[in-house]
Amino acid sequence: MELDLLYDEDADLTHLTNKKIAVIGYGSQGHAHALNLKDSGLDVVVGLTATSQSRQKAEQAGLTVMDTAAAAAAADVIVILVPDEKQPAMFEQDIRPALRAGKALVFSHGFSIHFKKIVPPEDIDVFMVAPKGPGHTVRREYANGSGVPCLLAIHHDASGTARDVGLAYARGIGGTRAGVFETSFKEETESDLFGEQTVLCGGLSHLILAGYETLVEAGYHPVMAYFECLHEVKLITDLIFEDGIANMRYSISNTAEYGDMTSGPKIIDAGVKERMKEVLDRVQSGEFADAWIDESSSGSPNFNRMREEAAKHPIEEVGAEIRSKMRFAMNQMVDKTVN
Repeated sequence: MELDLLYDEDADLTHLTNKKIAVIGYGSQGHAHALNLKDSGLDVVVGLTATSQSRQKAEQAGLTVMDTAAAAAAADVIVILVPDEKQPAMFEQDIRPALRAGKALVFSHGFSIHFKKIVPPEDIDVFMVAPKGPGHTVRREYANGSGVPCLLAIHHDASGTARDVGLAYARGIGGTRAGVFETSFKEETESDLFGEQTVLCGGLSHLILAGYETLVEAGYHPVMAYFECLHEVKLITDLIFEDGIANMRYSISNTAEYGDMTSGPKIIDAGVKERMKEVLDRVQSGEFADAWIDESSSGSPNFNRMREEAAKHPIEEVGAEIRSKMRFAMNQMVDKTVN
């Protein structure tokens, strides 16, 4: 297995020093990219709609804020960091009119390009720098002198320098401090959607809920169910993150490890993998992408309903009460006053 990572010494920031960069959007990734690039000494503006609630936050952080179309027109490098479902309409209205030969279009996720929701002109560079972590972590690690690993993919290299500029961008946000892996838009998009839906978000959250409900329905106190099925997840995932599954098994008790080995395969059995393949097929075919864009275009009625129902689950109420009474300092990952 080849594993060639690129680091600071492989990236030359001067490929960006004479370019104006417009970061479009100021959410989780947007605020991190804009601030990291600014702190790396690069010329950065933030593009937002006139009514965006993020304008004041960006200005308070010392960033220059412009209307989206004006930012795109002024920039040499345009970074699209608004949500996937909002990108196509925003691109056609504010970005496409500003594109000309020699400019570069940057993404942090391949969704819009891979599924052809956005089709850029062929005389511009199109590349992706995708941090493998949420924006709040990207910003925190950069500020701490470290970085979050990134993926680099080149969709179109009109200038012949897209890879160099992409590596410079990765260095600007701190990615080359940790390591950059080269991939493709297709591989990043499909693996990312699959991982989110089956393991990281969909799989984990529903496994937690099923465990909680099983204990409560069997008569155990909701607080006990919360601790066992949700609170301790971080303890386990931190061990896995540090040095793999084997590291977690090394750290837990022999009793827990034996239970892992004997009961785990009964829960996550061959049927789970078959259903995962069905999810992957739906991602690869574009069916999921089309369904999500259609849902968003219609006002997201089903998405909003599911979100509201999920927020009302008893585990949320129990968890909020427990967290409010625990006397220990929790490291806050998300600061909503910043972005």
